Amino acid sequence: MEEDRFSWWVRRLRRAQDLFDEFRIDHFRGFSGFWAVPSEAKIATLGRWKVGPGSSLFNAIFRAVGNINIIAEDLGVITEDVVQLRKSIGAPGMAVLQFGFGSDSANPHLPHNHEKNQVLNYLSVSVDDDISWALIRAAVASVAQTSIIPMQDILGLGSSARMNIPATQSGNWGWRIPNSMSFSSMDTQAKKLRDMLSMYGRL
Repeated sequence: MEEDRFSWWVRRLRRAQDLFDEFRIDHFRGFSGFWAVPSEAKIATLGRWKVGPGSSLFNAIFRAVGNINIIAEDLGVITEDVVQLRKSIGAPGMAVLQFGFGSDSANPHLPHNHEKNQVLNYLSVSVDDDISWALIRAAVASVAQTSIIPMQDILGLGSSARMNIPATQSGNWGWRIPNSMSFSSMDTQAKKLRDMLSMYGRL
């Protein structure tokens, strides 16, 4: 890809610019270093780390496309070289609120470890209403510049309204707000959410 100045990436992100104000690039750590497994290998442990394209890819993109708003999905085992690459292109990283609970206080997904230049995913749609609103409050209280809240939890819907169930091949990404639902009937939820957003400076 580098031989043709990453033209596939350039076309892809140029098209994304037509559709979105900002967009997430998944598996960002692979641009710094990735685990390569030979095609004939029977198990994935028979691989080795290889150096990714790094800044040369993003320099080519910025030259061809201009200033774009990338969100770096930097979840998983993240080493310092990945952090430095993300910072060098000015992209916010990610945290997932629910990943923060169940380990020690150094967990990067816990609210007190969030960074301003981050996008916080909240990830629920499977807990009861009281817990949902507690998580929503924690998410909007975060210092992360952007906090994403599932509409399903604001509406108090259960796990049947989940957007995605990992490791399943069908039935995902199909949930939509029902046509029968009227936003005028959501005054209670709207006030609760607005009060939270006002308290934490997100209006």
